[in-house]
Amino acid sequence: MVSHPPNVRYLTGFTGSNGILFVSAAQTVLFTDPRYELQAHEECNCRIRIVRGSTWDGVWKHAARKPGRLALEAEHVSHAIWAEAARRLGRGATPKPLGGVVERLRRVKSPEEIDAIRASARLCAAAFRQAARRFRPGMTENDAAAEIEYRMRKLGAEGAAFETIAAAGARAALPHARPGAATLEKGQPVLVDMGANLAGYMSDMTRVAHFGPPPREFARLYDAVLEAQQAGLQAVRAGVPARRVDAAARNALKARGLDRYFTHSTGHGVGLEIHEGPRLGAKSGETLEAGMVVTVEPGIYLAGKAGIRIEDTVLVTLTGAEILTPVSKELMVLES
Repeated sequence: MVSHPPNVRYLTGFTGSNGILFVSAAQTVLFTDPRYELQAHEECNCRIRIVRGSTWDGVWKHAARKPGRLALEAEHVSHAIWAEAARRLGRGATPKPLGGVVERLRRVKSPEEIDAIRASARLCAAAFRQAARRFRPGMTENDAAAEIEYRMRKLGAEGAAFETIAAAGARAALPHARPGAATLEKGQPVLVDMGANLAGYMSDMTRVAHFGPPPREFARLYDAVLEAQQAGLQAVRAGVPARRVDAAARNALKARGLDRYFTHSTGHGVGLEIHEGPRLGAKSGETLEAGMVVTVEPGIYLAGKAGIRIEDTVLVTLTGAEILTPVSKELMVLES
């Protein structure tokens, strides 16, 4: 029983917010409600069951007639649903937890998925260029983030892949800073972390700009992060353990005495979700495969002073990494 929306979409093409997929050797049935009857028949080529009332109620009635074990997605099913499964299925069907089955299929992208992510990344890059030209001192972080998301929408995105980060000055030291009322200022940097959702597929990119020429120390730190990102990119290749990419980026910062300021993993998979497998971290046990799409995004974060992160979405190939986010990584200097 597949209930996580990105997994349902991957298996069927269904994009509605309420769909539960029953998969067996004999049949595949999508359960949804009357709001999605027309949409489900347009998007899916499996059997469609329209349920009035609780969709799960229709699922349990169907599953109770199928003796055997019923696997539920362990990471995506609540305790309440699990308890209801045990109560409603009776002795004929036994619920069993199963994790990551569809997610493992999703890690290596098809040519069509790669094309979709490449298009999303190009749109993301174009939106950044358009928005950055409109950044001005005195603009709030909220204004900058709104400008970015507006540009993505105008270019055809379904929306942002995640809440856009526009972090001004020292607030960039918060790796997941939420945009607020803080203002972009002369002589200060702004960090932008953004991604587009285009036809359901995500992209992810981080760039840093500075209003006016940056101080020497900031430029030194920026060069260190860029060097670390390039080291990580050079390590990306099919057959390479994912943790080796993290080690390459981290060691580049360690050589400059900055590794203690790098507080997160080097990257993650991207696809129908903005964060999916594989994880490019120090403890990752995964191996990169051709067709995976991942981020490479080292950063350094100095509390109360500055934060710098440089990130690209890249395609893993047999020979290396193909960068999908085509924006220069030279420190962008904005008019102040």
